Amino acid sequence: MKILLSNDDGYFAPGLNILAQHLSQIAEITVVAPERNRSGASNSLTLDRPLSVKKASNGFFYVNGTPTDCVHIALTGLMDSMPDMVISGINDGANMGDDTIYSGTVAAAMEGYLLDIPSFAVSMSQHNPTHFDSAAQVVMELVQHYKKTGFSSPTLLNINVPDVPYNELKGKVITRLGKRHKADPVIQLKTPRNETVYWVGAAGKPNDGGEGTDFYAVAHNQVSISPIQVDLTKYSQMNDIKDWLNK
Repeated sequence: MKILLSNDDGYFAPGLNILAQHLSQIAEITVVAPERNRSGASNSLTLDRPLSVKKASNGFFYVNGTPTDCVHIALTGLMDSMPDMVISGINDGANMGDDTIYSGTVAAAMEGYLLDIPSFAVSMSQHNPTHFDSAAQVVMELVQHYKKTGFSSPTLLNINVPDVPYNELKGKVITRLGKRHKADPVIQLKTPRNETVYWVGAAGKPNDGGEGTDFYAVAHNQVSISPIQVDLTKYSQMNDIKDWLNK
């Protein structure tokens, strides 16, 4: 197998390096990742300037752009042939519920999915995790299972792994995305020049986090696997809006 790896934490991030070490045992890997942390970049593409691609001493390619830039460049010109799979991660922190809208980790995987390549976005359940190896082992298992069985249609999986030793994981479950309460208010600070600056507030706690959601699974030491899609159309509301417009 040929696998393209990327992330949003930067090419130097421990999660990416650990994942690359594991997957290189079973696949031919190419790493194309941002030159710095681009968490929260979502699906943004850099269109106002050219981008450069450089190669680190460990063989990783890094780009002065977003996670989406990295995968897009890799798949549309940098790589000699298309990979069998795109994997983004392992992210330092969770990407559950509403997080997926903002996540550069998910966006990198989604760019592969848009080109009909099976793609995984992989995240740890909390910041500053200590068990990246657990997530790497989970990904290894899923990749090997895919090699045996494949998917029946283009697939994008959002995977969140509890930050516990591998032998403490309580299995893998298929989940839906939960929902968070609204984010905390912005934090206002004064600079030495008496200018007001703002830090975006922390993400809200789970609001819809009951059984069957990604939040619930991770809280119970289960690996959460959520199939997600790109089509944002709210089909159930189309007739209502048609009626509203006719009025």
